[in-house]
Amino acid sequence: MSETKKTAGQKLQESLSYKRTNYFEKASKEELKEMFDYAEDYKKFLDNGKTEREACEYAVEDARKKGFTEYHFGDKLKKGDKKYFVNRGKSVVVFRIGSKNIEEDGLRIIASHIDAPRIDLKQVPLYEDSNMCFLKTHYYGGIKKYQWTAIPLALHGAVIRKDGSKVEIRIGEEKDEPVFYINDLLPHLGGEQMSGPASKIIEGEQLNVLIGGLPYADEEVKDRIKLTVLQILHEKYGMEEEDFLSAELSAVPAFEARDVGFDRAFIGAYGHDDRVCAYPAYTAVLNNESEHTVLAMLVDKEEIGSEGTTGMQCKVYEDLMEEISIALGANFRKVRANSKCLSSDVTAAYDPNFANAFEKLNSSLISCGTSLCKYTGARGKSGSSDASAEFVGEVRKAFAENGVIWQTSELGKVDFGGGGTVAKFLANLNIDTVDLGVPVISMHAPYELISKADLYSNYKAFLAFMK
Repeated sequence: MSETKKTAGQKLQESLSYKRTNYFEKASKEELKEMFDYAEDYKKFLDNGKTEREACEYAVEDARKKGFTEYHFGDKLKKGDKKYFVNRGKSVVVFRIGSKNIEEDGLRIIASHIDAPRIDLKQVPLYEDSNMCFLKTHYYGGIKKYQWTAIPLALHGAVIRKDGSKVEIRIGEEKDEPVFYINDLLPHLGGEQMSGPASKIIEGEQLNVLIGGLPYADEEVKDRIKLTVLQILHEKYGMEEEDFLSAELSAVPAFEARDVGFDRAFIGAYGHDDRVCAYPAYTAVLNNESEHTVLAMLVDKEEIGSEGTTGMQCKVYEDLMEEISIALGANFRKVRANSKCLSSDVTAAYDPNFANAFEKLNSSLISCGTSLCKYTGARGKSGSSDASAEFVGEVRKAFAENGVIWQTSELGKVDFGGGGTVAKFLANLNIDTVDLGVPVISMHAPYELISKADLYSNYKAFLAFMK
Protein backbone atom coordinates (compact mmCIF):
# COMPACT_ATOMS: atom_id res chain seq x y z
CA MET A 1 0.00 0.00 0.00
CA SER A 2 1.42 3.41 -0.96
CA GLU A 3 1.82 6.25 1.55
CA THR A 4 -1.01 8.24 -0.12
CA LYS A 5 -3.49 5.39 0.38
CA LYS A 6 -2.71 4.78 4.06
CA THR A 7 -5.27 5.98 6.55
CA ALA A 8 -4.37 8.18 9.48
CA GLY A 9 -4.83 5.20 11.81
CA GLN A 10 -2.56 3.00 9.71
CA LYS A 11 0.14 5.65 9.70
CA LEU A 12 -0.20 6.12 13.46
CA GLN A 13 -0.06 2.38 14.03
CA GLU A 14 3.06 2.11 11.88
CA SER A 15 4.82 4.90 13.76
CA LEU A 16 3.89 3.77 17.28
CA SER A 17 3.83 -0.03 17.16
CA TYR A 18 6.79 -2.35 17.81
CA LYS A 19 7.51 -4.95 15.16
CA ARG A 20 10.47 -7.28 14.76
CA THR A 21 12.43 -7.21 11.52
CA ASN A 22 13.66 -10.23 9.61
CA TYR A 23 17.28 -9.25 8.94
CA PHE A 24 17.36 -11.19 5.67
CA GLU A 25 14.51 -9.00 4.35
CA LYS A 26 16.22 -5.79 5.47
CA ALA A 27 19.78 -6.50 4.29
CA SER A 28 21.07 -5.20 0.96
CA LYS A 29 22.78 -7.52 -1.52
CA GLU A 30 26.15 -6.22 -0.36
CA GLU A 31 25.29 -6.84 3.29
CA LEU A 32 23.97 -10.33 2.51
CA LYS A 33 27.33 -11.13 0.90
CA GLU A 34 29.18 -9.80 3.96
CA MET A 35 26.86 -11.86 6.17
CA PHE A 36 27.51 -15.10 4.29
CA ASP A 37 31.27 -14.47 4.02
CA TYR A 38 31.43 -13.84 7.76
CA ALA A 39 29.58 -17.12 8.35
CA GLU A 40 32.23 -19.04 6.38
CA ASP A 41 34.98 -17.74 8.66
CA TYR A 42 32.85 -18.55 11.70
CA LYS A 43 32.43 -22.16 10.55
CA LYS A 44 36.23 -22.52 10.42
CA PHE A 45 36.40 -21.31 14.03
CA LEU A 46 33.79 -23.90 15.05
CA ASP A 47 35.55 -26.79 13.32
CA ASN A 48 38.93 -25.86 14.78
CA GLY A 49 37.75 -24.89 18.27
CA LYS A 50 35.63 -27.73 19.65
CA THR A 51 37.11 -27.42 23.14
CA GLU A 52 37.88 -24.34 25.19
CA ARG A 53 41.62 -24.98 24.71
CA GLU A 54 41.29 -25.09 20.93
CA ALA A 55 38.95 -22.08 20.77
CA CYS A 56 41.38 -20.08 22.91
CA GLU A 57 44.30 -21.05 20.68
CA TYR A 58 42.36 -20.15 17.52
CA ALA A 59 41.41 -16.72 18.87
CA VAL A 60 45.00 -16.03 19.91
CA GLU A 61 46.27 -16.93 16.44
CA ASP A 62 43.71 -14.59 14.85
CA ALA A 63 44.78 -11.83 17.24
CA ARG A 64 48.44 -12.29 16.36
CA LYS A 65 47.62 -11.97 12.66
CA LYS A 66 46.08 -8.58 13.45
CA GLY A 67 49.18 -7.36 15.27
CA PHE A 68 48.09 -8.13 18.85
CA THR A 69 50.80 -9.16 21.28
CA GLU A 70 50.64 -11.05 24.56
CA TYR A 71 50.13 -9.12 27.78
CA HIS A 72 51.53 -10.10 31.19
CA PHE A 73 50.66 -8.56 34.54
CA GLY A 74 52.92 -5.55 35.14
CA ASP A 75 53.47 -4.71 31.46
CA LYS A 76 53.30 -1.05 30.50
CA LEU A 77 50.33 0.05 28.40
CA LYS A 78 49.60 3.08 26.25
CA LYS A 79 47.00 4.41 23.85
CA GLY A 80 46.67 2.22 20.76
CA ASP A 81 48.10 -0.95 22.32
CA LYS A 82 46.58 -4.20 21.02
CA LYS A 83 46.94 -7.05 23.50
CA TYR A 84 45.69 -10.49 24.48
CA PHE A 85 45.90 -12.19 27.87
CA VAL A 86 45.75 -16.00 28.13
CA ASN A 87 44.57 -17.69 31.30
CA ARG A 88 45.92 -21.23 31.59
CA GLY A 89 45.35 -21.98 27.93
CA LYS A 90 41.58 -22.20 28.42
CA SER A 91 40.40 -18.60 28.31
CA VAL A 92 41.60 -15.43 26.64
CA VAL A 93 40.92 -11.70 26.90
CA VAL A 94 41.55 -9.68 23.73
CA PHE A 95 41.73 -5.92 24.30
CA ARG A 96 42.59 -2.55 22.77
CA ILE A 97 43.62 0.58 24.67
CA GLY A 98 41.57 3.56 23.50
CA SER A 99 42.27 7.28 23.60
CA LYS A 100 39.64 8.20 26.19
CA ASN A 101 40.43 8.52 29.90
CA ILE A 102 39.28 5.17 31.29
CA GLU A 103 38.71 6.61 34.75
CA GLU A 104 35.95 8.77 33.29
CA ASP A 105 34.93 6.55 30.39
CA GLY A 106 35.37 3.09 31.88
CA LEU A 107 35.84 -0.08 29.85
CA ARG A 108 33.62 -1.55 27.13
CA ILE A 109 33.44 -5.27 27.89
CA ILE A 110 31.93 -8.19 25.99
CA ALA A 111 31.95 -11.42 28.01
CA SER A 112 31.30 -14.77 26.31
CA HIS A 113 32.22 -18.36 27.05
CA ILE A 114 34.03 -20.91 24.91
CA ASP A 115 33.24 -24.14 26.78
CA ALA A 116 30.32 -26.28 25.59
CA PRO A 117 28.43 -29.36 26.80
CA ARG A 118 30.40 -32.52 26.11
CA ILE A 119 31.40 -35.96 27.42
CA ASP A 120 34.55 -35.90 29.60
CA LEU A 121 36.63 -38.97 30.40
CA LYS A 122 36.96 -40.11 33.99
CA GLN A 123 40.44 -40.25 35.51
CA VAL A 124 40.51 -44.06 35.42
CA PRO A 125 38.51 -44.62 32.24
CA LEU A 126 39.88 -47.66 30.39
CA TYR A 127 38.23 -51.10 30.64
CA GLU A 128 37.34 -54.16 28.58
CA ASP A 129 34.07 -56.07 28.56
CA SER A 130 32.49 -58.62 26.17
CA ASN A 131 35.05 -58.22 23.37
CA MET A 132 34.88 -54.43 23.43
CA CYS A 133 37.11 -51.78 24.98
CA PHE A 134 35.50 -48.67 26.47
CA LEU A 135 36.28 -45.38 28.18
CA LYS A 136 34.20 -44.42 31.22
CA THR A 137 32.92 -40.85 31.21
CA HIS A 138 31.32 -38.05 33.20
CA TYR A 139 29.20 -35.66 31.14
CA TYR A 140 29.90 -31.92 31.31
CA GLY A 141 27.09 -29.37 31.37
CA GLY A 142 23.36 -29.75 30.83
CA ILE A 143 22.69 -32.37 28.18
CA LYS A 144 19.93 -34.74 27.11
CA LYS A 145 22.02 -37.87 27.56
CA TYR A 146 20.16 -39.94 24.98
CA GLN A 147 21.21 -37.49 22.23
CA TRP A 148 24.83 -38.52 22.62
CA THR A 149 24.41 -42.19 21.75
CA ALA A 150 24.84 -43.65 18.26
CA ILE A 151 26.62 -40.61 16.78
CA PRO A 152 30.26 -40.31 15.63
CA LEU A 153 32.51 -38.85 18.30
CA ALA A 154 36.03 -37.43 18.28
CA LEU A 155 38.50 -37.32 21.18
CA HIS A 156 40.09 -33.97 21.98
CA GLY A 157 42.26 -32.80 24.83
CA ALA A 158 45.60 -32.76 26.58
CA VAL A 159 47.56 -35.39 28.49
CA ILE A 160 50.35 -34.63 30.95
CA ARG A 161 52.60 -37.67 30.94
CA LYS A 162 54.43 -38.98 33.99
CA ASP A 163 57.63 -37.17 32.97
CA GLY A 164 55.72 -33.86 32.97
CA SER A 165 55.61 -33.50 29.19
CA LYS A 166 52.36 -32.59 27.47
CA VAL A 167 50.76 -34.19 24.44
CA GLU A 168 47.75 -32.83 22.56
CA ILE A 169 45.19 -35.32 21.28
CA ARG A 170 42.71 -34.64 18.47
CA ILE A 171 41.47 -37.73 16.67
CA GLY A 172 38.27 -38.44 14.79
CA GLU A 173 37.95 -35.24 12.77
CA GLU A 174 39.76 -36.21 9.57
CA LYS A 175 38.22 -38.52 6.99
CA ASP A 176 41.02 -41.08 7.30
CA GLU A 177 40.79 -41.20 11.12
CA PRO A 178 38.59 -43.51 13.18
CA VAL A 179 35.70 -42.09 15.19
CA PHE A 180 34.33 -43.27 18.53
CA TYR A 181 30.86 -44.29 19.64
CA ILE A 182 28.43 -44.64 22.56
CA ASN A 183 26.16 -47.68 22.23
CA ASP A 184 22.37 -47.55 22.39
CA LEU A 185 19.75 -50.29 22.81
CA LEU A 186 17.89 -51.52 19.75
CA PRO A 187 14.16 -50.63 19.67
CA HIS A 188 13.23 -54.33 19.51
CA LEU A 189 14.48 -54.70 23.11
CA GLY A 190 13.88 -51.13 24.23
CA GLY A 191 10.34 -51.35 25.53
CA GLU A 192 11.33 -50.97 29.18
CA GLN A 193 13.94 -48.33 28.32
CA MET A 194 11.41 -46.20 26.45
CA SER A 195 8.67 -46.53 29.06
CA GLY A 196 10.48 -44.36 31.61
CA PRO A 197 11.15 -40.59 31.63
CA ALA A 198 13.49 -39.21 28.97
CA SER A 199 16.06 -38.37 31.65
CA LYS A 200 16.38 -42.11 32.38
CA ILE A 201 16.53 -43.44 28.81
CA ILE A 202 20.32 -43.39 29.14
CA GLU A 203 21.95 -43.15 32.57
CA GLY A 204 25.18 -41.25 33.08
CA GLU A 205 27.12 -44.43 33.80
CA GLN A 206 25.99 -45.87 30.44
CA LEU A 207 27.75 -43.13 28.46
CA ASN A 208 30.78 -45.33 27.87
CA VAL A 209 32.76 -44.60 24.71
CA LEU A 210 33.61 -47.57 22.50
CA ILE A 211 37.24 -47.35 21.38
CA GLY A 212 38.48 -50.80 20.35
CA GLY A 213 37.85 -54.46 19.54
CA LEU A 214 41.10 -56.14 18.38
CA PRO A 215 42.72 -58.60 20.84
CA TYR A 216 46.46 -58.38 21.40
CA ALA A 217 48.27 -61.35 19.80
CA ASP A 218 49.15 -63.15 23.07
CA GLU A 219 46.60 -65.55 24.52
CA GLU A 220 48.33 -65.53 27.90
CA VAL A 221 47.50 -61.85 28.42
CA LYS A 222 44.41 -60.75 30.31
CA ASP A 223 42.29 -57.93 28.77
CA ARG A 224 43.85 -58.35 25.36
CA ILE A 225 41.72 -55.69 23.62
CA LYS A 226 42.58 -53.15 26.29
CA LEU A 227 46.24 -53.97 25.78
CA THR A 228 45.91 -53.35 22.03
CA VAL A 229 44.48 -49.91 22.77
CA LEU A 230 47.26 -49.19 25.26
CA GLN A 231 49.84 -50.23 22.70
CA ILE A 232 48.37 -47.82 20.12
CA LEU A 233 48.25 -44.96 22.65
CA HIS A 234 51.87 -45.63 23.62
CA GLU A 235 53.09 -45.75 20.01
CA LYS A 236 51.15 -42.69 18.90
CA TYR A 237 51.26 -40.48 22.00
CA GLY A 238 53.87 -41.98 24.31
CA MET A 239 51.11 -42.68 26.87
CA GLU A 240 50.77 -45.25 29.60
CA GLU A 241 47.48 -46.04 31.33
CA GLU A 242 48.52 -44.09 34.42
CA ASP A 243 48.76 -40.94 32.29
CA PHE A 244 44.96 -40.75 32.19
CA LEU A 245 45.21 -39.61 35.82
CA SER A 246 46.58 -36.24 34.66
CA ALA A 247 44.63 -35.87 31.43
CA GLU A 248 41.77 -33.69 30.24
CA LEU A 249 40.14 -35.60 27.40
CA SER A 250 36.68 -35.07 25.99
CA ALA A 251 34.43 -36.80 23.49
CA VAL A 252 32.80 -34.26 21.19
CA PRO A 253 30.60 -34.75 18.09
CA ALA A 254 32.67 -35.52 15.00
CA PHE A 255 30.44 -33.27 12.89
CA GLU A 256 31.54 -30.40 10.67
CA ALA A 257 29.74 -27.07 10.68
CA ARG A 258 27.43 -27.16 7.66
CA ASP A 259 24.94 -24.88 5.94
CA VAL A 260 21.36 -25.95 6.56
CA GLY A 261 18.46 -25.49 4.12
CA PHE A 262 18.21 -25.15 0.35
CA ASP A 263 18.91 -21.43 0.71
CA ARG A 264 21.82 -21.94 3.17
CA ALA A 265 20.24 -19.50 5.63
CA PHE A 266 21.23 -21.52 8.71
CA ILE A 267 24.33 -23.18 10.16
CA GLY A 268 24.20 -26.54 11.91
CA ALA A 269 27.14 -27.32 14.19
CA TYR A 270 28.34 -28.51 17.56
CA GLY A 271 29.13 -25.74 20.06
CA HIS A 272 27.15 -22.71 18.86
CA ASP A 273 26.53 -22.23 22.61
CA ASP A 274 28.45 -20.04 23.12
CA ARG A 275 31.00 -19.79 20.36
CA VAL A 276 28.42 -18.03 18.18
CA CYS A 277 28.83 -15.10 20.59
CA ALA A 278 32.53 -15.57 21.37
CA TYR A 279 33.61 -15.36 17.73
CA PRO A 280 31.84 -12.04 17.00
CA ALA A 281 33.08 -10.72 20.36
CA TYR A 282 36.77 -11.10 19.68
CA THR A 283 36.58 -10.33 15.94
CA ALA A 284 34.77 -7.09 16.80
CA VAL A 285 37.73 -6.10 18.99
CA LEU A 286 40.21 -7.13 16.28
CA ASN A 287 38.40 -5.09 13.64
CA ASN A 288 37.45 -2.07 15.75
CA GLU A 289 39.46 1.08 16.43
CA SER A 290 37.24 2.69 19.04
CA GLU A 291 38.16 5.65 21.23
CA HIS A 292 37.07 3.49 24.16
CA THR A 293 39.20 0.81 25.77
CA VAL A 294 37.49 -2.41 24.72
CA LEU A 295 37.81 -5.99 25.94
CA ALA A 296 36.44 -9.32 24.72
CA MET A 297 36.53 -11.90 27.51
CA LEU A 298 36.29 -15.50 26.29
CA VAL A 299 35.97 -17.56 29.44
CA ASP A 300 35.63 -21.19 30.49
CA LYS A 301 33.38 -23.22 32.81
CA GLU A 302 30.12 -21.31 32.18
CA GLU A 303 28.26 -24.56 31.58
CA ILE A 304 29.00 -25.72 35.14
CA GLY A 305 28.56 -22.45 37.02
CA SER A 306 31.61 -20.39 36.00
CA GLU A 307 33.67 -21.89 38.82
CA GLY A 308 37.41 -22.54 39.04
CA THR A 309 40.53 -20.77 37.86
CA THR A 310 39.29 -20.27 34.29
CA GLY A 311 35.61 -19.50 35.00
CA MET A 312 34.17 -16.00 35.17
CA GLN A 313 34.07 -16.09 38.98
CA CYS A 314 37.87 -16.30 39.13
CA LYS A 315 39.54 -13.13 40.40
CA VAL A 316 41.96 -13.14 37.48
CA TYR A 317 39.57 -11.18 35.24
CA GLU A 318 39.02 -8.50 37.86
CA ASP A 319 42.78 -8.46 38.45
CA LEU A 320 43.37 -7.93 34.72
CA MET A 321 41.01 -4.95 34.63
CA GLU A 322 42.75 -3.53 37.67
CA GLU A 323 46.18 -4.03 36.09
CA ILE A 324 45.01 -2.19 32.97
CA SER A 325 43.72 0.65 35.16
CA ILE A 326 46.96 0.88 37.13
CA ALA A 327 49.08 0.81 33.96
CA LEU A 328 47.06 3.76 32.64
CA GLY A 329 47.22 5.67 35.94
CA ALA A 330 43.52 5.30 36.72
CA ASN A 331 41.57 4.59 39.92
CA PHE A 332 40.16 1.10 39.43
CA ARG A 333 37.01 1.71 41.49
CA LYS A 334 36.13 4.65 39.28
CA VAL A 335 36.94 2.61 36.16
CA ARG A 336 34.56 -0.16 37.26
CA ALA A 337 31.79 2.28 38.11
CA ASN A 338 31.95 3.78 34.61
CA SER A 339 32.39 0.50 32.72
CA LYS A 340 29.70 -1.19 30.63
CA CYS A 341 29.34 -4.84 29.68
CA LEU A 342 27.42 -7.00 27.25
CA SER A 343 27.22 -10.50 28.71
CA SER A 344 26.94 -12.31 25.42
CA ASP A 345 25.43 -15.75 25.68
CA VAL A 346 22.91 -17.50 23.46
CA THR A 347 19.19 -17.59 24.05
CA ALA A 348 16.47 -20.02 22.99
CA ALA A 349 14.88 -19.31 19.62
CA TYR A 350 11.13 -19.78 19.42
CA ASP A 351 10.42 -23.18 17.88
CA PRO A 352 6.89 -23.76 16.52
CA ASN A 353 7.43 -27.50 16.92
CA PHE A 354 7.61 -26.98 20.70
CA ALA A 355 5.43 -23.89 21.03
CA ASN A 356 4.13 -24.88 24.48
CA ALA A 357 7.53 -24.14 26.06
CA PHE A 358 7.55 -20.52 24.89
CA GLU A 359 5.61 -17.30 25.39
CA LYS A 360 5.84 -16.13 21.80
CA LEU A 361 5.45 -12.40 22.35
CA ASN A 362 8.63 -12.36 24.47
CA SER A 363 10.62 -15.06 22.70
CA SER A 364 13.46 -14.66 20.20
CA LEU A 365 12.46 -15.26 16.60
CA ILE A 366 15.06 -16.83 14.33
CA SER A 367 16.67 -14.41 11.82
CA CYS A 368 15.32 -11.30 13.59
CA GLY A 369 18.73 -10.37 14.93
CA THR A 370 20.70 -10.65 18.12
CA SER A 371 18.51 -10.82 21.21
CA LEU A 372 18.74 -8.63 24.31
CA CYS A 373 17.62 -10.30 27.55
CA LYS A 374 17.05 -7.74 30.29
CA TYR A 375 17.07 -10.61 32.77
CA THR A 376 17.75 -14.34 32.60
CA GLY A 377 17.56 -16.60 35.64
CA ALA A 378 15.00 -19.25 36.49
CA ARG A 379 11.33 -18.78 37.29
CA GLY A 380 11.25 -15.70 39.61
CA LYS A 381 14.36 -14.23 37.90
CA SER A 382 16.51 -16.26 40.31
CA GLY A 383 20.20 -15.92 39.47
CA SER A 384 19.71 -12.90 37.22
CA SER A 385 21.33 -9.47 37.48
CA ASP A 386 18.29 -7.83 35.78
CA ALA A 387 19.75 -4.83 33.91
CA SER A 388 18.41 -1.33 34.60
CA ALA A 389 16.05 0.42 32.21
CA GLU A 390 18.63 3.20 31.87
CA PHE A 391 21.35 0.86 30.64
CA VAL A 392 18.98 -0.99 28.31
CA GLY A 393 17.97 2.39 26.91
CA GLU A 394 21.61 3.32 26.36
CA VAL A 395 22.30 0.09 24.48
CA ARG A 396 19.10 0.50 22.48
CA LYS A 397 20.14 4.01 21.44
CA ALA A 398 23.55 2.78 20.26
CA PHE A 399 21.92 0.08 18.15
CA ALA A 400 19.45 2.53 16.62
CA GLU A 401 22.23 4.99 15.71
CA ASN A 402 24.21 2.23 13.99
CA GLY A 403 21.38 0.45 12.17
CA VAL A 404 21.60 -2.80 14.19
CA ILE A 405 18.73 -5.25 13.68
CA TRP A 406 17.93 -6.68 17.13
CA GLN A 407 15.13 -7.95 19.36
CA THR A 408 14.37 -8.73 23.00
CA SER A 409 13.53 -12.06 24.60
CA GLU A 410 13.10 -14.28 27.62
CA LEU A 411 14.25 -17.88 27.81
CA GLY A 412 10.93 -19.74 27.66
CA LYS A 413 7.81 -19.52 29.78
CA VAL A 414 8.13 -18.10 33.28
CA ASP A 415 7.54 -21.35 35.18
CA PHE A 416 9.34 -23.65 32.73
CA GLY A 417 12.86 -23.17 34.06
CA GLY A 418 15.26 -20.75 32.43
CA GLY A 419 19.02 -20.40 32.51
CA GLY A 420 21.92 -18.33 33.78
CA THR A 421 24.88 -16.52 32.24
CA VAL A 422 28.03 -14.76 33.40
CA ALA A 423 26.19 -11.41 33.60
CA LYS A 424 25.74 -11.43 37.36
CA PHE A 425 29.45 -11.88 38.02
CA LEU A 426 30.32 -8.72 36.07
CA ALA A 427 27.36 -6.85 37.58
CA ASN A 428 28.62 -7.78 41.06
CA LEU A 429 31.73 -5.72 40.28
CA ASN A 430 29.54 -2.59 39.94
CA ILE A 431 29.59 -2.78 36.13
CA ASP A 432 26.38 -2.10 34.20
CA THR A 433 25.67 -5.39 32.42
CA VAL A 434 22.97 -6.78 30.15
CA ASP A 435 22.67 -10.07 28.27
CA LEU A 436 22.81 -10.07 24.48
CA GLY A 437 23.16 -13.13 22.30
CA VAL A 438 22.16 -15.24 19.33
CA PRO A 439 18.92 -17.28 19.30
CA VAL A 440 19.63 -21.03 19.01
CA ILE A 441 17.44 -23.96 17.96
CA SER A 442 18.11 -27.28 19.78
CA MET A 443 20.42 -25.65 22.34
CA HIS A 444 22.80 -28.08 24.10
CA ALA A 445 22.18 -30.80 21.52
CA PRO A 446 25.22 -32.34 19.81
CA TYR A 447 24.17 -30.43 16.67
CA GLU A 448 22.65 -26.98 17.24
CA LEU A 449 21.26 -24.53 14.69
CA ILE A 450 21.56 -20.75 14.25
CA SER A 451 20.74 -18.20 11.54
CA LYS A 452 23.52 -16.47 9.64
CA ALA A 453 21.51 -13.27 9.99
CA ASP A 454 21.60 -13.48 13.79
CA LEU A 455 25.32 -14.27 13.82
CA TYR A 456 26.10 -11.18 11.74
CA SER A 457 23.67 -9.03 13.72
CA ASN A 458 25.56 -10.00 16.87
CA TYR A 459 28.83 -8.87 15.31
CA LYS A 460 27.32 -5.55 14.17
CA ALA A 461 25.84 -5.02 17.65
CA PHE A 462 29.27 -5.45 19.25
CA LEU A 463 30.81 -2.93 16.86
CA ALA A 464 28.06 -0.45 17.74
CA PHE A 465 28.53 -1.03 21.48
CA MET A 466 32.26 -0.35 21.18
CA LYS A 467 31.82 2.98 19.36
